[in-house]
Amino acid sequence: MKTVFMFPGQGSQALGMGAGLFERYPDLVAEADALLGYSIRELCLENPDGTLNSTDYTQPALYIVDVLSFLAKVEDEDITPDFVIGHSLGEYVALYAAGAFDFAAGLKLVQKRGALMSAATGGGMAAILGMDGDAVAAALAELGADTVDVANFNSPNQTVISGLKDDIETFAPKMKEKGAKRVVILRVSGAFHSRYMKPAADEFKAFLAGFSFGSLKVPCIANCSAEPYTDESIASNLVSQIYSSVRWIETVRGLREKGADTFVEVGPGTVLSGLARQIQ
Repeated sequence: MKTVFMFPGQGSQALGMGAGLFERYPDLVAEADALLGYSIRELCLENPDGTLNSTDYTQPALYIVDVLSFLAKVEDEDITPDFVIGHSLGEYVALYAAGAFDFAAGLKLVQKRGALMSAATGGGMAAILGMDGDAVAAALAELGADTVDVANFNSPNQTVISGLKDDIETFAPKMKEKGAKRVVILRVSGAFHSRYMKPAADEFKAFLAGFSFGSLKVPCIANCSAEPYTDESIASNLVSQIYSSVRWIETVRGLREKGADTFVEVGPGTVLSGLARQIQ
């Protein structure tokens, strides 16, 4: 039996997340507050300024809650995962769990990533339900939507597209004519995991030059390639991840082939557990 810890990313945030964890890990919470310049507990439990769903706040908040959830799970259940994976932002928590960096370094990376992605405005995304990635890509080609990218290969029944806001609003509804059961325009300001994030990725690459990474103690699978990270590929994968597709189906299937049979979602929500059940 092999266990995979899965860490959720943006979209899994919810008011009240982290309740009980902030009191349990006061030193890490104090470290986070000092780095961020605001109370992470107040943001997650009260959201007084309504910023929890803003990318530059969401990403640090999820990173912190995911990490604290991981620490609590390991302590409470005395369990060590055989593999770690994270969806988009969640990949940073997977790398933390694998030993790539400490809590503070990971938070600095996530804070910068969130700020850069938040600044990349003018984009949009849509979830296409009832179609796999290949079908979505073919439909986009038939529609002449060569400005729209497939951002997330989430499951055989859920694919996310990304592009300029006007293009998403034009082409996403037409996917129903191509076989989609449902189309959901996502409430995001940027064209995440698409070619339009390349400038942000280039800026992030320069920021990463100031960091060094530790050796990985647990296998971690990269979103951008569905292949295991190596100690040498950490920085390059984190840059690519910003503008590359999230290859979640390949990631889960590849782990099943390696003998993984238990997929445990660590953090708020149950999105990834649902996707894992859909992927055979």
